Amino acid sequence: MASSRISLKAKGKVSRKGTKGEEKTTAQSLKEWTNWTLKKAKVITHYGFIPLVIIIGMNSDPKPQLFQLLSPV
Repeated sequence: MASSRISLKAKGKVSRKGTKGEEKTTAQSLKEWTNWTLKKAKVITHYGFIPLVIIIGMNSDPKPQLFQLLSPV
């Protein structure tokens, strides 16, 4: 009979935040904050661009109907 072993290896990223003796430098904190901010800005830009274009188009001078604004012609 084959014996089965349980693997305790972690899958994916291993987070080591909060371990004793490890302090973040200002540069590391700035880098993490910048990455977090850019990720959030990417999501906001992705989901907010088309609604922004529609709102700007609806407030333009000739005042198009929503159908006219969304039609490709």
